Amino acid sequence: MNYSKFSKENLRDHMNDLELIFTMLGEASTTRIARNKDAKGFGQNKIAAREGGIVAGIARKELEKRSSQKVVSSDNYLKEPEKEKRKRIGKG
Repeated sequence: MNYSKFSKENLRDHMNDLELIFTMLGEASTTRIARNKDAKGFGQNKIAAREGGIVAGIARKELEKRSSQKVVSSDNYLKEPEKEKRKRIGKG
């Protein structure tokens, strides 16, 4: 497969709503943890990122347990890059 044509594709274009929500939860948690711990440098920020990911992971697993459905799905993978789709729609 030629991955070069996908190099400018946004990973978030391939996520469903819950995947986006849990990604954002991990990012927001990481930011808050890093700021509260006054993280400096790669090492401290790496630790904050791991902790933020744990927060989002726990929330995701809890939802999956209570809803009996997986959050992550391969069904939302875009076959056509968003850039190509926009070109095609714009010409029509």
